[in-house]
Amino acid sequence: MLWVLLIIVLGVVAYRYRVKILAKLLGQPERRIERQIGRKKGY
Repeated sequence: MLWVLLIIVLGVVAYRYRVKILAKLLGQPERRIERQIGRKKGY
């Protein structure tokens, strides 16, 4: 049961900091990633 809670918490943290995480993984500026995410939300 504890591992389910851990997965949920990790998912929330990853979603909250997705821009910073993606910026580090992809090596791109955070602003560029924010624009990409924002563009996808518009559709």
